[in-house]
Amino acid sequence: MRVSLSWLKKYVNLGAATPAEIERVLPLIGLGVESVELKGLPQLPNIVVGEILTSAPHPNADKLSVCSVQTALNEPPRQIVCGAKNYRVGDRVPVALPGAVLPGDFKIKRSKLRGVESDGMMCSAKELGLGDDHGGLLILDARPEIGTPINNLFPEPDAVFTLEITANRGDCWSHLGVARELAAYYGQPLQVPAPVTHLELRPPADGKPLAVSSPDCPYYTAWAVHGVKIGPSPAWLKRDLEAVGLRSINNVVDVTNWVMFELGQPLHAFDTAKIRGTQINVRPAAAGEKITTLDGRERVLDPSVLVIADAERPLVVAGVMGSIDAEVDSATTAIVLESAWFQPSAVRRATRLLGLHTDSSHRFVRDVDPAGVTVAARRALDLILETAGGALVDHAFVHGAPPRSGHVIEITPDFVRERLGFSVTDHDIRGVFERLGFHVADSAPGSHWRVSVPSARGEVSRPIDLVEEFLRLHGTDKIPAAAVTVSGLDRDDDPQSTFGLRAAELLAAQGFAECTHYTLRDNAELQKWHADAVPALLSLANPLTSEMSALRPSLVPGLLDALRLNADRGNGLPKLSESGRVFREHEGKLYELDAVAFVLPATSGERSWRAAPAPDFSGRRRP
Repeated sequence: MRVSLSWLKKYVNLGAATPAEIERVLPLIGLGVESVELKGLPQLPNIVVGEILTSAPHPNADKLSVCSVQTALNEPPRQIVCGAKNYRVGDRVPVALPGAVLPGDFKIKRSKLRGVESDGMMCSAKELGLGDDHGGLLILDARPEIGTPINNLFPEPDAVFTLEITANRGDCWSHLGVARELAAYYGQPLQVPAPVTHLELRPPADGKPLAVSSPDCPYYTAWAVHGVKIGPSPAWLKRDLEAVGLRSINNVVDVTNWVMFELGQPLHAFDTAKIRGTQINVRPAAAGEKITTLDGRERVLDPSVLVIADAERPLVVAGVMGSIDAEVDSATTAIVLESAWFQPSAVRRATRLLGLHTDSSHRFVRDVDPAGVTVAARRALDLILETAGGALVDHAFVHGAPPRSGHVIEITPDFVRERLGFSVTDHDIRGVFERLGFHVADSAPGSHWRVSVPSARGEVSRPIDLVEEFLRLHGTDKIPAAAVTVSGLDRDDDPQSTFGLRAAELLAAQGFAECTHYTLRDNAELQKWHADAVPALLSLANPLTSEMSALRPSLVPGLLDALRLNADRGNGLPKLSESGRVFREHEGKLYELDAVAFVLPATSGERSWRAAPAPDFSGRRRP
């Protein structure tokens, strides 16, 4: 996920922390950094706003012009030779004065171009490091004052971090989530944006109310806004979206994307006029039903895919992507804003079936915070009313309830210290928990603590998880040096371990190479090798690949695959063995068993002057 440093600073005061410092800190708190990209305008002294007073053809070059440019109100104009054609007399543009150094260490000085003196250079956006456009000068349409330093016109340089976030940290798929982690690390307060508490309500202009039916979605909300005016987004909104790799579409769509990257809750806006009928239905797709998604591709659905539909057709693949049939465009005047919580497993199935992975599905698959559904909707409504106008119609349509809320874990400070292996104070432990947003309550000193964990942190469910959270913020670099002791495990009295070890040793002594394979095999293999197996018990509900879709009932197919692989590579036909777990059904129950298997070919396939003895399974010793 891409995270903008300037965006993060809206929620936490990072002081003078540099991008390099933030890059160092993020992995310490569990957020890996894949890359850092510096964006925006660097500090560029001697580059100011100038106004083009005159322009005349260059006497010695057809493609050049000689311009008179005013760069300071109390100084005479400068003569500058220019090769661009997109300007007009009176335009204001960036001018690099002699002594300026452009990105790429390009130094500006007085010079002659084809015999005509040039006292500086008028600049394009690319030459300033503001983009890839080098087709002409950067025209400053806002007409800032002549002589204004160019750095005064643009925001500070930004750093964009591409983060590698583990699957259990769905709360960090947002700027606010990452800011919460940094606030906890630096001990700074988190500045959470508060939705506007009062929104204007009025009845729908056309008198046609909209209803919502969602028996197949645990928690679904929809909000209607009439009178919106679709147009370009403000500069700050475009800038933030471009920083994280999104292009601006229009003010309403941009707001939904921006809130998703701010709070981690995906949203979707429908054009009300394109909804057929008066009801939105959240339902499974019909077999063979089709939808043309926003990427322009027609996709065939099946009942395992949840859709949001009107009276006639699906409008959205739930949690994944909308269709072109209800997209918000320049003609839209009324919208319905959807904010919901979808089952992660349902969204995961849809993405695999359709081969469609989006910013929205990435978040739903990792389980968004149910408590953030209405918070994100209100935040988006505030921004839509601010950027597109309109008024909220009636109250929200809310079906279901958040599937979970915060939970409480009981723990003692002594438990934390015992698991850490070093001493920390109760005050330090409580401080870390509270900085993470966990509320700590205790009845008396030394008693059990009741730690309330918010719903966004569903993966923190056990006392040991709280220990890990403390150490993550306290700092693994603060673990004191100590001798490492490892207690040995005597397996002589463990029949399972003894059986596996002795079998492996015996086979190795007979020249068998030991193999280790995954316990997952192809489901189709069950019918080929084990017709008596029960696929319903051995098959996985959500396999990652078809080749790893069932638990293995035998070690033999894996060993045969290894034998064939060695033969294909010209390694001869070695003797192979394996000891491991297999899974068998008995009277409707699944059992995990220890097994040993070996394979050996009748002929070795190796060239040798000495004939190999035939395999002997009699158990008799050879002379």
